[in-house]
Amino acid sequence: MKARPRIGTTGEMKFIVGQEHVIDFATGGMPAVLSTPRLVALIERTARESLYPFLNENERTVGAEIEIRHMAPTPLGQPVTIITRVIATEMRSVDFQFEVRDAHEVIARGLHKRAVITVESFARRVARKTARP
Repeated sequence: MKARPRIGTTGEMKFIVGQEHVIDFATGGMPAVLSTPRLVALIERTARESLYPFLNENERTVGAEIEIRHMAPTPLGQPVTIITRVIATEMRSVDFQFEVRDAHEVIARGLHKRAVITVESFARRVARKTARP
């Protein structure tokens, strides 16, 4: 890492809940709402992008842990804002706290940890797994 992010460093993402974000079982009267797996992916992306300025060219971050409480539904077409905030850094990991809101309320909160990796060593590790029968 070029530098460790400071405690309090934030990331933010805004999006409108689209068809690609909703549950795949919205049938039989079940409303189309933001799915938890898609929300997790967007939280990870928000945290990941907030770390770009701190990484060397050959470094990336990968998700290592996530603890989420998805507390409220958000329907198709509604705006959502994700805010991530660095709460700790240790060697090659960064811990985040996050909050997600729609236009009406907080819909999710939790914690997320990202590990800093070098592309070369990560690629070697993946290659070892693909080379085995």
